[in-house]
Amino acid sequence: MSALTIFSDQDPSAPVWESRDGDAIATELNKIDVRFERWQADRDLGENPQPQDVIAAYQHEIDKLVAEKGYQSWDVISMRPDNEQREVLRTKFLSEHTHGEDEVRFFVEGAGLFCLHLNGKIYQILCEKNDLISVPANTRHWFDMGGSPSFTAIRVFDNQEGWVAHFTGDKIADAYPRLGE
Repeated sequence: MSALTIFSDQDPSAPVWESRDGDAIATELNKIDVRFERWQADRDLGENPQPQDVIAAYQHEIDKLVAEKGYQSWDVISMRPDNEQREVLRTKFLSEHTHGEDEVRFFVEGAGLFCLHLNGKIYQILCEKNDLISVPANTRHWFDMGGSPSFTAIRVFDNQEGWVAHFTGDKIADAYPRLGE
C-alpha cells in the first residue's frame, strides 16, 4: 500500500506526519507541487510484462499527461533481484540529487521509495503498483529501489535525451530509513 511519511530534516527518528490513504497523500504532496495519482491499465498485463505491452495498456493515461505537460518521450524500465547492476544502481540513486526537468514515474508493478528534501522536511513516498509521482525539476531528492528490487515503471521525460542527475554532495539521505528497513 502506498505511504507518505514526513520527517523534519533535522530529526530522522520521529515522523511528523504519516498516511497510507491515497487521497491524503495526494493532498499533502500537492502542497509542495508534487503530483501523486493512481492510474489503471486498460487490460491485464500479467507478471513481468513486456515494455510494448506496458505502454499500450497505459497509453490513454500517458496521452493525457503529455497533452497537459508537453512531455516528449517515455519508456519502460524493469529491475529484478537478479540484475547484476542492482547494487550499483541502488547506491547511485541513494545519494541526494536534482534534475533539470521533472522526474515522472508510474509504477506498473513493484515498489520504490522517493525521498524529497524541501522546506526543512523530508517527504518519503512509498510508490507501489498504480502510483504516478511527478517530482518537480530541481527538487532535492533520492530514490531507493530496495536491496532486492522488483519493479516495472514507466518513465516520462521532457526531452528525448532523458534526465541527468546532478548530485548535491549532501549526505542527508544516509540518516533516513531505506526501503525495507
